[in-house]
Amino acid sequence: VLCRLINSLQGGGQAPVAKIQAWGGAFKQMEQISQGGEAAERYGIAATDIFQTVDLWEGKNMACVQRTLMNGGGLAVAKGDGLLGGDPNWFPKKSRGGRRVFSEDKLKEGQSVIGLQMGTNRGASQAGMTGYGRGGQIL
Repeated sequence: VLCRLINSLQGGGQAPVAKIQAWGGAFKQMEQISQGGEAAERYGIAATDIFQTVDLWEGKNMACVQRTLMNGGGLAVAKGDGLLGGDPNWFPKKSRGGRRVFSEDKLKEGQSVIGLQMGTNRGASQAGMTGYGRGGQIL
């Protein structure tokens, strides 16, 4: 199913996984899963987002498999080639690298602003507090 999914996302009659076998021993099935993962990487999914073969084969890390499928769906939506046959709102949106360009005047204006991370001169202060270890007054 994984190999058929990857093949369906390739346009122009290309099939990254040429031979799909639905039967065979454990070794053949694991090899088929591995070929699906390699094809997913060639499709554009980051290598760090692709699950390991044993994750799917043993079914112990299905969250990683799901993350791979979700990232693949998001990539298919971002490509916008019409090959995705589902609801595009199911998948996370990929960023498009919105680069911001600021003028020199705007950059200089930012140098004179004190950010909230640096604190403020208004609000609560320690004015009127006594030092530590100093006893209170007795009346």
